[in-house]
Amino acid sequence: MPDLATIAAFLDPKHREMASGLDMFVEAELARRPKPKDDDDARREAVELVRLMGRAGLYAPLGEMDYRGAALTRESIAVASPLADAVYAIQGLCLTPLLLAGTEAQMDRYRPGLLSGDLVGGFAMTEPEAGSDVAAMTTTARLEGDDYVLNGRKWLISNAGIADLYMVFASTDPDAGSRGITCFAIPADTPGFRFAGAQVMSAPHPLGELVFSDCRVPRSAVVGEVGAGFKVGMATLDRLRLTVAAAACGMAERALAEALAHATTRRQFGQTLSEFQVIQGKLGHMGMELAAARLLVYQAAWTRDGGADRVTLEAARAKAFATEAAQRIVDDAVQILGGRGVLADSPVDYLYRAVRALRIYEGTTEIQYLIIARQLIRGAEATAPGGDA
Repeated sequence: MPDLATIAAFLDPKHREMASGLDMFVEAELARRPKPKDDDDARREAVELVRLMGRAGLYAPLGEMDYRGAALTRESIAVASPLADAVYAIQGLCLTPLLLAGTEAQMDRYRPGLLSGDLVGGFAMTEPEAGSDVAAMTTTARLEGDDYVLNGRKWLISNAGIADLYMVFASTDPDAGSRGITCFAIPADTPGFRFAGAQVMSAPHPLGELVFSDCRVPRSAVVGEVGAGFKVGMATLDRLRLTVAAAACGMAERALAEALAHATTRRQFGQTLSEFQVIQGKLGHMGMELAAARLLVYQAAWTRDGGADRVTLEAARAKAFATEAAQRIVDDAVQILGGRGVLADSPVDYLYRAVRALRIYEGTTEIQYLIIARQLIRGAEATAPGGDA
């Protein structure tokens, strides 16, 4: 269970109760599940995990936009299963645009299935030449009568090939840049839309490429307003980015636990590793960084749950710090375990491969630093003599 004492000031009684239920779910359903052996195995397991978490009601915080609840959920499941955390995240990325801008008909059609896990979600924004620079996307959606016709490709898309429903971002006005991007809700079986193949990660995870070839969808597939897709997408990421940081905390928590268990039992030169000051220094630094990361995460979630329209600065700080800290914590855990830490069946070896992606997706660390700097600069300019304050 996550250390609730550290973040107690940011939690309501319902969150403390939720944490206890999450702990039981993780222990009963996730802790002893075998790790996927390859990409095909990961795809089968991912679908099963989506269903399993849906039946357990774990997507409820996403549906209620309870971001402290969502953060607790991701932190808890990431301790035991980075793959479960990954598919939980994508379910949220698919659901949130509907919650923010979907029509009543779209909500009625898709929301129940996404919450129950009967529908596996996908979020298709990234392209070969449009990663951090979303406005550079070349996938187009041309209006023909009452339909939009999509052409283009998306890649590095989580749940590609296993999702039932994708939130797809395409340019309806290429000359307008980010103001010409529109979001569409597109079922996987739509003619002209196909899964073009897997992109295999070092840590098993369903990732792949999608292709649109004269894919025709009705106007009713538009989520929000035409040309407002960039706004919908960024608002989605702004809300869920802090939960990426929560997942990083979960992985770091598991790595620290493994390091402590090894250091307090492994003997070298007549004493346990934990008696060596150099190991104590590592463990102390790991624990400090984890606590600091969790405070940033839950402060951001508390701010958002408190009614803040945007938590751009808070989410960026949490995501950048927590994911970078988690990488260092996992790396130190591998070092403390020594040769055992790099064995293929070692939990810390699996974490070492899984945690790396968190520093990239939903905005790289470098992009988060730019976001933080811009927020600080705007604040300084507003309070400077002659500013807007």
